[in-house]
Amino acid sequence: MSSLVRVVGVSHVHPDEVAVGGAWPPPHAVELSFLDSFQVSKAPIQRLFFYEGDNLPTFESIVLSLQSSLAATLAVFLPLAGKLAYLPESGDVVIDYSPSAVSAGVKFVEAEYSGSVNDMRRLASDEEHNTEAFLQLVPELEVSRLPAPLLAVQVTRHRDDHATGAGAVVAVGVAIHHGVADGQSVWQFIKAWAAAARGGSPAGPDLVLPMFDRSMIRHPTADAHEFAHTILHKMSPALPVVTPHSRPSDMAQQRRRTFLLGAREIQSLKQRISESKTSGEQLHNRLSTYVAITSLAWTSIVRAKSLDADDDIYFMVSADCRRRLRPPADEGYFGNCIAIAIAKASAGELRDDGRGLAHAAAAIQTTIREELEDPVADAERWVERLAAIPKGRLTAAGSSHRYMAYGTDFGWGSPSRVELVTVYGDELVMLLGAAGDGVQVSVVLGRAHMDAFAANFRQLVAST
Repeated sequence: MSSLVRVVGVSHVHPDEVAVGGAWPPPHAVELSFLDSFQVSKAPIQRLFFYEGDNLPTFESIVLSLQSSLAATLAVFLPLAGKLAYLPESGDVVIDYSPSAVSAGVKFVEAEYSGSVNDMRRLASDEEHNTEAFLQLVPELEVSRLPAPLLAVQVTRHRDDHATGAGAVVAVGVAIHHGVADGQSVWQFIKAWAAAARGGSPAGPDLVLPMFDRSMIRHPTADAHEFAHTILHKMSPALPVVTPHSRPSDMAQQRRRTFLLGAREIQSLKQRISESKTSGEQLHNRLSTYVAITSLAWTSIVRAKSLDADDDIYFMVSADCRRRLRPPADEGYFGNCIAIAIAKASAGELRDDGRGLAHAAAAIQTTIREELEDPVADAERWVERLAAIPKGRLTAAGSSHRYMAYGTDFGWGSPSRVELVTVYGDELVMLLGAAGDGVQVSVVLGRAHMDAFAANFRQLVAST
């Protein structure tokens, strides 16, 4: 990979001592839940935000603002300033936020993009992702061996305007260890950080305080601690060395593109699916935005491939299950609380011109209703079920249209583009909320299939 970004400075941000109160509240460690254990071996969650326009402060002002507000936010999200540590005596992995673990601080990288302001502006506007550039605009977080840091930040300016100003572009990249956070947790942290950067408090009345207590995550039949231990060592048997899982097999063979669906297009899509010939028999209750858009994406992907009509194809839903647990987890629970559900259909059903979308919607909706009723009851079989699916037959969904990423204002306005840089698998559909009740749909697909997917996607949208 050629170097598109030059690091110009590295510092470390520590939790604000005044806000912390001068003492670390006990205990100094958080045990992982079994839902965390599934994610310890995954690459970090890397989010990228582009900001541009005439109202951007100088780069130096941006850096100072982000650093001071990050320090204030870490005082509220104190475990994020620590490390993921292996305890050889027990074989457990914990979030260690003792004074010694926090003393290193959170890495904060200042960088410069080798291209011009126009080059950076294209990165923030092109439908096709420049994957190589995106990967260099987010910070590295070394997670292959424990102890491992939990958080890193990178801020990047363009080459030809060190002062920032009229027409400038700045990229803010954030990396969080997946072993301690899911998408909901990431946005909880970023929302608090942005509030602090705007001059408010990361614990303001309109924000939900983080809760790190893993006792909220219970298994209906198994001992939660023993189950977490079992999953952890199954996924990473060589601890403290972590075995990487769920990475793309060959990123060079992938393409990534982003599409925007407006509110009217989404409503028309829902109406078309609901009124299709089989919807009265197969669809249940109200058709959600999530089901409508994932059905559109899944159908478009299947139609882009050369599959036999009888081939089984699968769609994996990753669902926040905080409210689905029994009893429910606290609204502010900070950690992994994701359950999966796997829909199944035939390629021929989704290629049906009149009823393909309805078939996809019925399969996804039924799977959500049935498999997420008791979301973690079948957790011990998740890895086995996914491994049994033939290569090239699984599409996974990530992120959520409920994440209002474009409201992430650090004090200089809304981002012009937000993307998830990390990819967990070879074929992925990611949703984000967009302006005007729209939804951003980012798709990762094999290079040979992306153009056909885009054509099918646009054709199905246009016909609604």
